[in-house]
Amino acid sequence: MKRLLALVLISILALTPTAFAANKTPTVKGLKLLTTIGPLVDFGGLVESGDTLFVFGNKGDSAYLRALGIDGKELWSLSLDDASPSVVTAGTVDSNGLIWLAGLTSLKRATPSPTPTVTPLDPDVVVNVPETFKADLDAFSLWSINPVTRELKQQTLQLISPVLINAIAVDKSGIVAVGSSGMIIRADLAGNFSAPLTIGKEGTSFESVVRNKDNSLTVVGSSTETLGGKKVVGKVDGIIMKIATTNKITSIIRSTATGASRSWNSATSSLLLGGHVKTGAKSQSAVTKFSSTFVPTWTYRFASTGTTFTSGATFAFIESTGAVDGLKGWAPKTVRPLLINFNSKGAIAGAFSAPIEEKQVLGLVSTADFGLLCLTSSADTVSIFTLN
Repeated sequence: MKRLLALVLISILALTPTAFAANKTPTVKGLKLLTTIGPLVDFGGLVESGDTLFVFGNKGDSAYLRALGIDGKELWSLSLDDASPSVVTAGTVDSNGLIWLAGLTSLKRATPSPTPTVTPLDPDVVVNVPETFKADLDAFSLWSINPVTRELKQQTLQLISPVLINAIAVDKSGIVAVGSSGMIIRADLAGNFSAPLTIGKEGTSFESVVRNKDNSLTVVGSSTETLGGKKVVGKVDGIIMKIATTNKITSIIRSTATGASRSWNSATSSLLLGGHVKTGAKSQSAVTKFSSTFVPTWTYRFASTGTTFTSGATFAFIESTGAVDGLKGWAPKTVRPLLINFNSKGAIAGAFSAPIEEKQVLGLVSTADFGLLCLTSSADTVSIFTLN
């Protein structure tokens, strides 16, 4: 019996280090700089098609698309709308590699002034000076660009009033864009628009959208209005909606934190959501994995400025301002971009940080050729980091 107990004890001791190693608290690793891509003031977003990076943004009242090599050098660029002022604010790529961008433009077009004739100067003659052309950005603009041929197509839709387009999603069934004032705009792949859907009024804003396999939509954002009979609970509530192809709202989930300001900023097809929670002076990032019926399976709160991006089912990117339970030695004294990796059960499996001079997180982009791209900015320059 003693011999048997001794063998059992030896077996346990032999297995114990392996068990502890599996649960070892991860330390934060450094992200690897891929390239810098230009000034923050111009930056709108980034997508990837093939082995090329595409940056979109705005210089003055002109929207642009730039193709960049892996070294950050510009390969070519396009002006998205030469006929009128425009702004591009969201982008994505479809399964064929076609780039889709969304934003605002004006359907008013400046009329060229007639060529002046040379006449003697007469101080008694009043010359009518044409008014400076000013266009309101009150039309939705959808651009498609073939990254190989550089063919550019633009479709527009007049709106009642300007909105901010925050996100766009595309699949084989069509395109959807969402934005401020509860705006949802659908189109087919030929650029034919359906009538826009407005949910709520100015107090509702959609920040991210997912096209589901059944062609329904999951949209997330914030609201200070009663929606679907559900009243406001906090100062601002985070909202999750499922909308059928008929535009019928089939589900509404809103946050329940009394006195708090909440917003969901990011959502993935795996229903990993990221958002902002502010209660008094306390600011946090919320990261929650939901089931297909919008039941939380796990959730975290992290001290941060609130900006939160998610990718897939396992990554969240935040502007960390404090220690994180489950990360060894992480206690930033200033704002630091932090990429957190979760395992399939929601436990923190690893983390990566950007250099101390990087202060803002601008996005997470999952790519086939470069892996997960982490977009950050210093005081004035946008950078792209990878995990390795």
